[in-house]
Amino acid sequence: MSNAFFNVPVAINEPVKAYAPDSAERTSLLAKYHEMYNQEPIDVPNYIGSEEIRTSNKKALTSPHDHKKVLGYYNVAEAIHVEKAIEVALEARVKWANMPWEERAAIFLKAADLLAGPFRAKLNAATMLAQSKNVFQAEIDAACELIDFFRFNVQYMTQIYREQPESLPGMWNRLEYRPLEGFVFALTPFNFTSIAANLSAAPALMGNVVVWKPAESQIYSAQVIMELFKAAGLPDGVINMVTVSGQVAGEVIFKHKYFAGLHFTGSTNVFRNLWRQIGSNLEIYKGYPRIVGETGGKDFIIAHKSAVPAEVATAMSRGAFEFQGQKCSAASRAYIPSNIWPEVKRIFVEQVNSFKVGTPDDTSNFVNAVIDSKAFDKISGYIDYCKTQDDAEIITGGTYDNSKGYFIDPTTIETTNPKFRTMVEEIFGPVLTVYVYDAEKFEETLELLDETSEYALTGSILSQDRYAIQLATKKLENAAGNFYINDKPTGAVVGQQPFGGARGSGTNDKAGAMMNLLRWTSARTIKETFVPPTDYKYPFLG
Repeated sequence: MSNAFFNVPVAINEPVKAYAPDSAERTSLLAKYHEMYNQEPIDVPNYIGSEEIRTSNKKALTSPHDHKKVLGYYNVAEAIHVEKAIEVALEARVKWANMPWEERAAIFLKAADLLAGPFRAKLNAATMLAQSKNVFQAEIDAACELIDFFRFNVQYMTQIYREQPESLPGMWNRLEYRPLEGFVFALTPFNFTSIAANLSAAPALMGNVVVWKPAESQIYSAQVIMELFKAAGLPDGVINMVTVSGQVAGEVIFKHKYFAGLHFTGSTNVFRNLWRQIGSNLEIYKGYPRIVGETGGKDFIIAHKSAVPAEVATAMSRGAFEFQGQKCSAASRAYIPSNIWPEVKRIFVEQVNSFKVGTPDDTSNFVNAVIDSKAFDKISGYIDYCKTQDDAEIITGGTYDNSKGYFIDPTTIETTNPKFRTMVEEIFGPVLTVYVYDAEKFEETLELLDETSEYALTGSILSQDRYAIQLATKKLENAAGNFYINDKPTGAVVGQQPFGGARGSGTNDKAGAMMNLLRWTSARTIKETFVPPTDYKYPFLG
C-alpha cells in the first residue's frame, strides 16, 4: 500500500515542431495524411464502457476542403444509448472515484507521452483531414496543446491536493477534494481537437466520470482521441463517447438525477439555452450542477498612434486569418488610428494578398477551408451584405467558392461606422472589420470598443507608449479575459496564458489552469479533535 505523496514530473510545454521542408516530421505527417485520406472509409462507433456500439443510422464524415470525399461514417446514437452511457459511467465511478490520484495521474501522463510519440502524426493528420488545419495549426492544437493539457493538469491536480488548512493544538484539520456526485457532460466544439479532449479529460483526472458528445465535424479526430485514451489505460466507462444530436442528449442528460456538471465550449446562444434548461430542472438533481463554459467572442485589436505599422499589420493578418478565423480568439474587429492607417493598410493588404488558399497537404497554403456548408453560407452571407452597404468597403478578399471545398478568401472590411454589423456580431470565419479612428481620440475609442460587443474573450493593444498601454489595460479590464500587449489576440499556451473570457464569452474558468480543475471537485473538511471535552460548561459560565 502506498503511503507517500508522490512528486509528478515537472510540466514543460511540448516543443512545437517546425515542419520545415524535408524535415522528418513533415515527411511523416504528410505520409500519414495521405494514408488516411486514401484508406477505406472508417466506421466510428459509440464508445460506451467496454462496448463499441454501432447503429443502423450512419452519417458521412467528409473533409471541408474536399466535401465530396467521404472519410468515414459515424453511428448516430439514440436516447437509449445516452441512457446506457450514463448507467455505465455511474457504475465505473465506484472504482474510478476511489482510485489513488497517482494512478489517475499516470494514465494521463502516459497519454501525453503516447501523443508526443506514436500518436502524434495520426491525430494531427486526422485534424488536418476533418477540420482543414494546415500542418502548423494542427501541430499547435492536436499535438502540443493537448500534451500540455495532460501534463499541466496533472501538476495542477497535485497543487490542489496539497492545499490544506491550518490545525490548532488539540486538533487536526484536513481537506479532501472529492469528485462530483454523479457524472459530467462534456459538450465539445469542432475547432480545437485539444479542447474536445480536455473537456472530457479534465473532469476525469479529478475522479469524475464523463459522457462526451463531440461536434459532428470533429468526430473523425475524436475517434483517435478515444484510441489514445484506451492505449493510455483509461478504464472502460470513465469517458463514454456518444455521437448523438444535442437535442436527444439534452432530453436525457438534463433530466437525470445524477447530472453533476456541464463542461462546454461552443456558441453563446447554445450555452444560454443549456443553462436555462438546467435551471428549470434544479429540483431533479442530487446537487447543484457545475456549469463551465467558454463561448463566443468578438475579439479586438486596438492600435495606438505610437504603434509600429508592420507590427500592427502582422497582428491583424495572423490574428484574423489563421485557421480561417475559426478560433474563439480570432481577431474580428480592429481599431486603427488615422495617422498610421495608410502604412498599416499597405503592409496588411500586401500580406493578405500573398496568402495561398487551398488544401492542408499543400504546405504552402496559409488558409484552408471553413468547416462546413452551414458556416460557408453564414460567412458568405455577411460578405454579400457588406457589398451592399455604403459605409463599408472590402479591401481584401470578398470572394468564395464551394464547388470542391468550403473556401472563403480572407476578407477585410473597412467601415466608417463603429457600430457596423460586422463590428458587433460574431462571424467565426475569415472576416476582419477595420474602423479607422481619429488618432487624437484614443481614450474615447477605448470606451467605444468596450461598449460595442457583448463578448469579452480576447483582445490586444499595440503601442510604443507605456502610458497608452497602461490606460488601455485599465479601461479594457472587463473587455477580455485574455489581454495581449504588442501581440495578436490569439495563441494562448497552457501553463502560460490560461484561457477563457467573461460577459457573453463564458464563465471564465480558464481551461489549462488550476481553477478549472477545482470546478470538478467537491471539497470536504474533516476536523478531528484528539481530546474531546466531557462537560458542556464553558469557562464564562463560572
